[in-house]
Amino acid sequence: AGLATHAAGVAGEFLRVLAIPDDPATPLRGSMSGEKAVAWGPPIPLREVQTVGRVLGCTVNDVLMATVAGALGACLRERGHDPRELRLRASVPVNLRGTDEPLTLGNRFGLVFVELAPGIADPLQRLHAMHEAMAALKGSLQPRASFVSLGLMGLLPGALQSPLVELFSRKATAVVSNVPGPRAPLTLCGQRVTEMYFWVPQSGSIGIGVSLLSYAEQLHFGVISDRALMPSPAGF
Repeated sequence: AGLATHAAGVAGEFLRVLAIPDDPATPLRGSMSGEKAVAWGPPIPLREVQTVGRVLGCTVNDVLMATVAGALGACLRERGHDPRELRLRASVPVNLRGTDEPLTLGNRFGLVFVELAPGIADPLQRLHAMHEAMAALKGSLQPRASFVSLGLMGLLPGALQSPLVELFSRKATAVVSNVPGPRAPLTLCGQRVTEMYFWVPQSGSIGIGVSLLSYAEQLHFGVISDRALMPSPAGF
């Protein structure tokens, strides 16, 4: 009975995801060139972000997502688009591995669609809005529903996969991935690895990816974009 109830919950969540409206048309969505550009910023101390979150009653993830939302809003304003009443979503991968599972190769993740408020200029108001949006997703079955659906889509012929992938990708403007990396410094051939970055893959009509990686008590930011949507991600 418990398994049946869980399966019904996953199926219901899948239907709710399908009912999410497409993200609005902005300069950050549209026809893509297929040519990518990447940029990264200098690392910042993780403890600073932790302090901000602790003082304001938010998580590190809330602070980071609010920062991404503010950056997207700034990009839109620079492109002559007023984001004040705008709500965008980010597709955010969620790790589904248990902490006690043995480490194996490969990924096991689902997705959640997180609502951003790029039009809130005040950083404190934007942070609290982000905190509420993230809290609303706590305990959501979205990650498992998307994991199951993506697995099933992988079994379909390519001609059927593309429209289904596009169905999901239209619901977000960017992919944002926050990955906890090694807490202690690593070495390679006797040399200390000082910085670490990764680039977020995008699918369908999503042309912007933001990566957030904590490594050796520092936070590292990376951006990858289609040049038709964001020619120079260095300004993100």
